[in-house]
Amino acid sequence: MSMMVTRLEQVNKRKCRVYLNDEPAFLLFYHEIEEYHIQEGQELSNALCQELADQILGKRAKVRCMDLLQISDKTEQELVRKLHQEEYPETVIREALDYVKSYHYVDDFRYARNYIDSRKDGKSRQQISYELLGKGIRSELIGQAWEEAEPVDPTILILRWAKKKHFDPQCKDESERRKFYQFLLRKGFLFSDIKKALT
Repeated sequence: MSMMVTRLEQVNKRKCRVYLNDEPAFLLFYHEIEEYHIQEGQELSNALCQELADQILGKRAKVRCMDLLQISDKTEQELVRKLHQEEYPETVIREALDYVKSYHYVDDFRYARNYIDSRKDGKSRQQISYELLGKGIRSELIGQAWEEAEPVDPTILILRWAKKKHFDPQCKDESERRKFYQFLLRKGFLFSDIKKALT
């Protein structure tokens, strides 16, 4: 299938959105548009499409992943989302992700393990697991990461929250107890653990 440049749309002073066959395809810098003599109505050869994907977009996506990972550790899904936002083609995104994974620059299991270790003393297992799922980490990896983590007694965490919120476990006010129970449930603690800690 031939690729026809049907539109060149200005994104900002430096970048241009290239439409192929009336669909937005990727972003290029204006100096790259000039270097490759790309213009509306031009049919791109397979060789040129491949060169743009490999030499321009592919290299840029890999560098972008590395830059993002230098700022902070990321999950695979977080990198994919960021590259999608920056309008890289799907094939380029997959190749960039495979590249950083091959060097273990991104590792969802390592991310989950570190995330758990840094938060398990202040959050419930359920809440941390929910957050990791939201970051795109598979449930089986989360389970494996928990198996390696040092166990934390939920009673200790619940009593910490009680102290932080100035709640007396001996409080007889039913409305206050209910309010605090609901707060802990929203934090992901099990009702059985809450009752055990506060009874």
